[in-house]
Amino acid sequence: MSIRRWIQDNPHTLERLWQFAEGVLRWLDPVFIRLGYDRAEKLILPFEDLGKKLIFDCQLCGQCILHYTGMTCPMTCPKNLRNGPCGGVRLNGHCEVKPEMRCVWVDAYERSLKMPMWGKEMLTEQPPVNWQLLGTSAWINLLKGVDRRRRDVAPSDGKWCRLSPMTMGRDP
Repeated sequence: MSIRRWIQDNPHTLERLWQFAEGVLRWLDPVFIRLGYDRAEKLILPFEDLGKKLIFDCQLCGQCILHYTGMTCPMTCPKNLRNGPCGGVRLNGHCEVKPEMRCVWVDAYERSLKMPMWGKEMLTEQPPVNWQLLGTSAWINLLKGVDRRRRDVAPSDGKWCRLSPMTMGRDP
Protein backbone atom coordinates (compact mmCIF):
# COMPACT_ATOMS: atom_id res chain seq x y z
CA MET A 1 0.00 0.00 0.00
CA SER A 2 1.34 3.44 -0.93
CA ILE A 3 1.81 6.21 1.62
CA ARG A 4 -0.78 8.30 -0.26
CA ARG A 5 -3.34 5.51 -0.02
CA TRP A 6 -2.62 4.98 3.70
CA ILE A 7 -3.06 8.72 4.41
CA GLN A 8 -6.30 8.83 2.42
CA ASP A 9 -7.63 5.72 4.16
CA ASN A 10 -7.22 7.49 7.52
CA PRO A 11 -9.49 10.45 6.84
CA HIS A 12 -10.13 11.40 10.47
CA THR A 13 -6.61 12.84 10.74
CA LEU A 14 -7.10 14.66 7.43
CA GLU A 15 -10.43 15.94 8.70
CA ARG A 16 -8.70 17.54 11.71
CA LEU A 17 -5.92 19.00 9.55
CA TRP A 18 -8.54 20.42 7.16
CA GLN A 19 -10.41 22.02 10.06
CA PHE A 20 -7.18 23.52 11.41
CA ALA A 21 -6.11 24.86 7.99
CA GLU A 22 -9.52 26.41 7.38
CA GLY A 23 -9.40 28.07 10.81
CA VAL A 24 -5.94 29.52 10.13
CA LEU A 25 -7.04 30.84 6.72
CA ARG A 26 -10.16 32.47 8.18
CA TRP A 27 -7.99 34.02 10.89
CA LEU A 28 -5.64 35.36 8.18
CA ASP A 29 -8.51 36.58 5.97
CA PRO A 30 -8.24 40.22 7.13
CA VAL A 31 -4.55 40.17 6.13
CA PHE A 32 -5.45 38.68 2.74
CA ILE A 33 -8.11 41.35 2.21
CA ARG A 34 -5.56 44.12 2.89
CA LEU A 35 -2.96 42.40 0.73
CA GLY A 36 -5.51 41.68 -1.99
CA TYR A 37 -6.85 38.23 -2.77
CA ASP A 38 -4.95 38.09 -6.09
CA ARG A 39 -1.60 38.63 -4.34
CA ALA A 40 -2.53 36.27 -1.51
CA GLU A 41 -3.44 33.60 -4.06
CA LYS A 42 0.01 33.87 -5.65
CA LEU A 43 1.52 33.14 -2.21
CA ILE A 44 -0.86 30.31 -1.24
CA LEU A 45 -1.46 28.49 -4.53
CA PRO A 46 1.97 26.80 -4.91
CA PHE A 47 1.74 25.28 -1.41
CA GLU A 48 -1.92 24.34 -1.78
CA ASP A 49 -1.25 22.75 -5.16
CA LEU A 50 1.77 20.78 -3.97
CA GLY A 51 0.15 19.49 -0.77
CA LYS A 52 -3.15 18.54 -2.37
CA LYS A 53 -1.47 16.94 -5.41
CA LEU A 54 0.76 14.78 -3.22
CA ILE A 55 -2.03 13.55 -0.96
CA PHE A 56 -5.22 13.74 -3.06
CA ASP A 57 -4.03 13.85 -6.70
CA CYS A 58 -5.67 17.30 -6.79
CA GLN A 59 -6.82 18.56 -10.17
CA LEU A 60 -6.89 22.21 -8.96
CA CYS A 61 -10.59 22.72 -9.72
CA GLY A 62 -10.80 25.77 -7.44
CA GLN A 63 -13.85 24.33 -5.64
CA CYS A 64 -12.42 21.84 -3.17
CA ILE A 65 -15.05 19.58 -1.60
CA LEU A 66 -12.76 17.01 0.01
CA HIS A 67 -14.48 17.26 3.38
CA TYR A 68 -17.83 16.52 1.69
CA THR A 69 -16.48 13.46 -0.14
CA GLY A 70 -14.64 11.39 2.43
CA MET A 71 -11.39 13.32 1.82
CA THR A 72 -11.39 11.85 -1.70
CA CYS A 73 -11.08 14.19 -4.68
CA PRO A 74 -14.07 13.60 -6.99
CA MET A 75 -12.23 15.36 -9.81
CA THR A 76 -10.08 12.23 -10.16
CA CYS A 77 -13.20 10.49 -11.48
CA PRO A 78 -12.72 10.08 -15.25
CA LYS A 79 -16.20 11.56 -15.70
CA ASN A 80 -15.62 14.42 -13.20
CA LEU A 81 -18.75 13.47 -11.26
CA ARG A 82 -19.21 15.48 -8.05
CA ASN A 83 -22.40 13.97 -6.61
CA GLY A 84 -21.89 10.23 -6.64
CA PRO A 85 -21.07 7.33 -8.91
CA CYS A 86 -22.26 7.09 -12.48
CA GLY A 87 -24.00 3.76 -12.20
CA GLY A 88 -21.27 1.97 -14.10
CA VAL A 89 -19.34 0.84 -11.04
CA ARG A 90 -18.25 -2.76 -11.51
CA LEU A 91 -19.05 -5.46 -8.97
CA ASN A 92 -15.46 -5.34 -7.70
CA GLY A 93 -15.80 -1.59 -6.97
CA HIS A 94 -13.77 -0.52 -9.98
CA CYS A 95 -14.47 2.16 -12.58
CA GLU A 96 -16.21 1.37 -15.88
CA VAL A 97 -14.01 3.86 -17.77
CA LYS A 98 -10.70 2.78 -16.19
CA PRO A 99 -11.22 -0.83 -15.02
CA GLU A 100 -7.83 -0.89 -13.27
CA MET A 101 -8.91 2.02 -11.02
CA ARG A 102 -11.17 1.76 -7.98
CA CYS A 103 -14.24 3.95 -8.31
CA VAL A 104 -13.57 7.29 -6.63
CA TRP A 105 -17.05 7.18 -5.11
CA VAL A 106 -16.57 3.73 -3.56
CA ASP A 107 -13.48 5.12 -1.81
CA ALA A 108 -15.30 8.33 -0.88
CA TYR A 109 -18.18 6.43 0.71
CA GLU A 110 -15.95 4.05 2.66
CA ARG A 111 -13.77 6.90 3.91
CA SER A 112 -16.75 9.06 4.86
CA LEU A 113 -17.80 6.33 7.30
CA LYS A 114 -14.53 6.95 9.18
CA MET A 115 -15.13 10.72 9.51
CA PRO A 116 -16.93 11.72 12.70
CA MET A 117 -17.06 15.47 11.92
CA TRP A 118 -18.01 15.61 8.23
CA GLY A 119 -18.86 12.02 7.29
CA LYS A 120 -22.57 12.74 6.89
CA GLU A 121 -21.75 15.59 4.49
CA MET A 122 -21.32 12.86 1.88
CA LEU A 123 -25.09 13.10 1.41
CA THR A 124 -24.96 16.85 0.60
CA GLU A 125 -25.58 17.76 -3.03
CA GLN A 126 -22.72 19.73 -4.53
CA PRO A 127 -23.03 22.49 -7.13
CA PRO A 128 -21.77 21.68 -10.62
CA VAL A 129 -18.14 22.44 -11.38
CA ASN A 130 -17.52 26.04 -12.34
CA TRP A 131 -14.77 25.53 -14.90
CA GLN A 132 -13.94 29.25 -14.70
CA LEU A 133 -12.30 28.51 -11.32
CA LEU A 134 -9.97 25.83 -12.74
CA GLY A 135 -6.36 26.52 -11.74
CA THR A 136 -7.27 28.90 -8.91
CA SER A 137 -6.86 28.50 -5.16
CA ALA A 138 -9.78 26.73 -3.52
CA TRP A 139 -8.75 28.31 -0.19
CA ILE A 140 -8.96 31.85 -1.58
CA ASN A 141 -12.19 31.00 -3.41
CA LEU A 142 -13.61 29.75 -0.09
CA LEU A 143 -12.70 33.01 1.64
CA LYS A 144 -14.16 35.06 -1.23
CA GLY A 145 -17.30 32.88 -1.24
CA VAL A 146 -17.08 32.05 -4.95
CA ASP A 147 -16.54 28.31 -4.52
CA ARG A 148 -20.20 27.61 -3.63
CA ARG A 149 -21.78 30.19 -5.92
CA ARG A 150 -23.57 29.03 -9.02
CA ARG A 151 -22.32 30.39 -12.31
CA ASP A 152 -24.32 33.01 -14.20
CA VAL A 153 -25.22 31.97 -17.73
CA ALA A 154 -26.69 33.90 -20.65
CA PRO A 155 -29.53 32.04 -22.38
CA SER A 156 -30.01 32.40 -26.12
CA ASP A 157 -32.43 35.30 -25.60
CA GLY A 158 -29.64 37.31 -23.96
CA LYS A 159 -31.36 37.63 -20.56
CA TRP A 160 -29.06 36.69 -17.69
CA CYS A 161 -30.23 34.13 -15.20
CA ARG A 162 -28.82 32.05 -12.38
CA LEU A 163 -28.34 28.41 -13.44
CA SER A 164 -30.05 26.10 -10.98
CA PRO A 165 -31.78 22.73 -11.15
CA MET A 166 -35.16 24.48 -10.75
CA THR A 167 -34.71 26.72 -13.81
CA MET A 168 -32.87 24.36 -16.14
CA GLY A 169 -34.92 23.67 -19.23
CA ARG A 170 -37.53 26.34 -18.37
CA ASP A 171 -37.77 30.04 -19.02
CA PRO A 172 -36.98 32.00 -15.84
